[in-house]
Amino acid sequence: MEEGELPWLLVDEIGGIRGILHSHVPFLKKHFHLITMKEFLENRKDIGKKVQAIYLWWHKPVINKELLQSLPSLKVIANSGVGMDHLDLKLVASFGVKMANAPRAVSSSTADTGMALLLASARRLVEVHNISISPSMKYCEADILGVKVAGATLGIVGMGSIGYKIALRAKAFEMNILYHNRTQRKVQEEQAVGATYCKKIDSLLQQADFVMLVVSLTPQTHKLIGKRELELMKPTATLINISRGAVVDQEALLAALQTGVIRAAALDVTSPEPLPRDHSLLKLKNIIITPHLGIKTDKATYMITEEAVENILAALNGLPLPSEVLPS
Repeated sequence: MEEGELPWLLVDEIGGIRGILHSHVPFLKKHFHLITMKEFLENRKDIGKKVQAIYLWWHKPVINKELLQSLPSLKVIANSGVGMDHLDLKLVASFGVKMANAPRAVSSSTADTGMALLLASARRLVEVHNISISPSMKYCEADILGVKVAGATLGIVGMGSIGYKIALRAKAFEMNILYHNRTQRKVQEEQAVGATYCKKIDSLLQQADFVMLVVSLTPQTHKLIGKRELELMKPTATLINISRGAVVDQEALLAALQTGVIRAAALDVTSPEPLPRDHSLLKLKNIIITPHLGIKTDKATYMITEEAVENILAALNGLPLPSEVLPS
């Protein structure tokens, strides 16, 4: 790269269904020379030598050995979110490339999504919305009774930054809070939100009226919630998943919802995304499914890009990455 020239940043595309948002482009262009995958593929030999960073948006572009081999100057990959399960971290590290995610930008908006799903399911908002816009507007009051949130017990599985912000919100709704995590939070942190630690997930599942999944997808959390775990839950309980679809055994969840093992589910994530249009989960009334809303607010998405730029510039200048992710 010539002196004074901006570093080259590879993105999948700009605009479109899964591309970098147009509103983020001026900010990115202040710091980088942007290259799309289409442009790269049209002149792979020359452009490949110049690309120093990749910004992943919606898990794109796909990072594989072939792409890494074609980018000899690549120093860093920044991810637009927290979850890194779509990346082979050891493969990327083997090329001497650093990786970063965006935990600071996503926690509040993701926590909002979790609470929104909890409230929508508890008060059956989707069902009553459909009744309200139906031609007849006929309904039996007993059929739209929801679940009281205040005084109910919320079990949070995964008490990282997002889980803790969910606890803060749940406290404001006067909920009792249980949590299960690899490590117990400090006493002061627990007291601040009124949370009780459950060393065993089974204890949490048996007590909670609402179970919210806020874990990263790892080999240990793959199908963390299956038939056995669902049967431990109360028949009046609701399962909320804002982590990754594969954390739940979807066939077991389908059966549990069909047979009344649990009351309801609210999912912001599925496996795959989206589900096939004929999937049986889409036919149930006691489930809410949203298209991975997570962090999707105008402010949060912009903050993610700001955090990505901060990490990329740190890597290119030989500084510590604020949100570096290391292979386990």
